[in-house]
Amino acid sequence: MRAIHRHCFILALLFAAIIKGGPAMAAEGLIVKPSPHSPKETLDRLDKILTSKGITVFARIDHAAGAAKGGAEMPETEVLIFGNPKMGTPLMQATPSMAIDLPLKVLAWRDDKGSWIAYNEPKWMAKRHGNEVEKVITTMTGVLDTLTNAATAQ
Repeated sequence: MRAIHRHCFILALLFAAIIKGGPAMAAEGLIVKPSPHSPKETLDRLDKILTSKGITVFARIDHAAGAAKGGAEMPETEVLIFGNPKMGTPLMQATPSMAIDLPLKVLAWRDDKGSWIAYNEPKWMAKRHGNEVEKVITTMTGVLDTLTNAATAQ
């Protein structure tokens, strides 16, 4: 009888996870936010905001277009790569391995539940690399939150 209860409990947990909504559980250190806009429009908005603030946009990768070139299909999925030397340089000077996570990236994608954006949490990156530049990490955290909130606003 206990086995039946255990199976029912597991099924209830799975059902709750399915109906909860949102994307699959975010990976450790990843900030995920919903967007009322398509992935393209969300990153267009972010690109415009970044440019207006003098933040360099280095590249934009359209994974769905790349998949199509390879004969495959995938939902809209794009990455915007950007940075600001005033923030990134001190981090890389203190901890050169930070360069693997910089410049910053924001991912936008669509799934059956809607559009989403995600980015690496700066405090997680600092912990990952053993970086002690707390003031820069705190500033970067606030800036990323503000920028992504503006890009996903109605």
